[in-house]
Amino acid sequence: MIEVCGLDKAFGDTAALADVTASFPPATVTGLLGLNGAGKTTLLRLIAGLEKPDRGTVAVWGKAIGDHAEPMRVLGVHFDQSAMDPRHSALRHLSWLAALGDIAPRCIDEVLGRVGLAEHRGRRIAHLSTGARQRLAIASALLAEPRVLIFDEPVNGLDVPGIVWLRELLRQLASEGCTVVVASHLLGEVALTADRLLVLERGRVAAEGNLDEIVPPGADPRRYLETLLLGMVRT
Repeated sequence: MIEVCGLDKAFGDTAALADVTASFPPATVTGLLGLNGAGKTTLLRLIAGLEKPDRGTVAVWGKAIGDHAEPMRVLGVHFDQSAMDPRHSALRHLSWLAALGDIAPRCIDEVLGRVGLAEHRGRRIAHLSTGARQRLAIASALLAEPRVLIFDEPVNGLDVPGIVWLRELLRQLASEGCTVVVASHLLGEVALTADRLLVLERGRVAAEGNLDEIVPPGADPRRYLETLLLGMVRT
């Protein structure tokens, strides 16, 4: 469960978020949509505790992520692949994270198998394909088996089988009771994967709710979402 209330965040004179209030329930995949600059990544970074709000509150299972005794077991985050040291192997990267979070070594092999990288555990990150690096970044988020997961553009770099695999993984995580939040520009994938949507426009909430509450009956979800976002461009 994630709850944000009255969030404001500015960088200098630029307002990134303004009075954002939303909830992300467990056992649910929430798609986070918006044009470039709408505030999606800023919102995710605030949830992860990587930025501090100017005003408002963020609670992950009742309190700020930094107030949890074992935050890695509560929240798993997926951001830019560039955070991984290209000189390290997949195994070394995950071993470092496991040591940081006091996570059992067995979890490393389990998560490598879950993301399809067991055979590449010893390869340097620099020598992995873009899709394999994306899978490793996803593995990093899953390592501690957290109850809440946020993914920022996790589809980037994946081929078609990889996209299908990711879709199934997200649905499986939700079925296991996890709160899953996915920011993506691929509207078709969001329409196929998400139970709920949070749409941001210029840092404000433009729409929030279950997919069938936002998309009119009989409308094609992907085309409707495209129309919604294009309307934001024109306003």
